[in-house]
Amino acid sequence: MLTRRQALAATALAAVFVASPARAQQRLNVIASFSILGDFVKNVGGDRVEVGTLVGPNGNAHVYAPSPGDAKKVADAKLVFVNGLGFEGWLERLVKASGTKAPIVVATKGIKPLERAGGHDHDHDHDHGRADPHAWQSVANAKIYVANIRDALIAADPAGKDAYLANAAAYLAKLDALEREVREVIAKIPADRRRVITSHSAFGYFQNAYGVSFTAPQGVSTEAEASAKDVAAIITQIKKQKVAAVFLENVTDPRLVEQIARETGAKVGGTLYSDALTDDKGDATTYIDLIRHNLRQLASALVS
Repeated sequence: MLTRRQALAATALAAVFVASPARAQQRLNVIASFSILGDFVKNVGGDRVEVGTLVGPNGNAHVYAPSPGDAKKVADAKLVFVNGLGFEGWLERLVKASGTKAPIVVATKGIKPLERAGGHDHDHDHDHGRADPHAWQSVANAKIYVANIRDALIAADPAGKDAYLANAAAYLAKLDALEREVREVIAKIPADRRRVITSHSAFGYFQNAYGVSFTAPQGVSTEAEASAKDVAAIITQIKKQKVAAVFLENVTDPRLVEQIARETGAKVGGTLYSDALTDDKGDATTYIDLIRHNLRQLASALVS
C-alpha cells in the first residue's frame, strides 16, 4: 500500500511524463531552405516553432547538394519554407525524394521579380530563368517574406494566431526602422561614388531600392564561371568610371575579385554578405545584422 506522500509523488511524476510530450508537440516543426529565410521564420514563429535550415550559415544555396538527412528533415516537417524564383534549383528533386506531404510555402509570393543582371548566358544560370532570386536584399521585400510566413504559420497552427500576429508586427516594426536607417546612410554617400563591384549579381534589389550600382563578373548564380571577356569588360569599366571599391562575399571564391582589385587599383572594401548569414563567430547572425554590416562596409568604402 502506498503512503499518501508516495502516492502524491507518483502522481506528480506521471504528470511530468504526460505533460512533457504535450509541450514538445506544441512546437511546429518547420524547415527553411536557407539561413536568411530561417531567421525570418524564427522571428515570426517564436517559441511555437522549431526551425531547421537546409543550407546553413556561410552556405551557398546555388551549389548546394542535398543529403539523405535533408530528405528526412523535409519528410518530417509540417511546413517547408522556400525562397522560390529559381533560387533552390535542387528543391524539386529533394521534395520528391522526401515524399513529404507538407505544404511548400514560397516566401517571395507577391514580390515583383527583377530580371537577373548582366545578361550572361552561362549554362548553369538556367535554374533561375530570367528572375533574380535575391529579393531579400530589399528591406521592403523582406517585409513581404514576413507577411507570407505569418500567414502560412497561422494556417498550419490556428491556435497560435495571436502569437504569430504579435511576433510579425514586432519584427515588421524593426524592419521599418532598418529601412529608414539604410536610406539615411546611403543618402550620405555622394551619388557619383555609389558604384561597386561584387563577386556575383546578388544585389540587384538593393541597387533598385537604394540607388547603389552593383556590377559582377559572374551572373546571378555562383555556379556560372566568369569568362575572360566578362572580367576584361569589368576592369575597363572600373578604370573608366573610377569605381571606388570592390567587395568580397561570404559565399564565393574571393580570388576573382582580388584579381580585379590588383589590376585596377580599386580598393577591396571588405566582405558583403549576400546569400547566407554567418555562424555565431561572425557579425551577421541575423538578417538585420546582415543588412547593417553591408551598410557599414559600403559607407566606409564609398564615403572615405
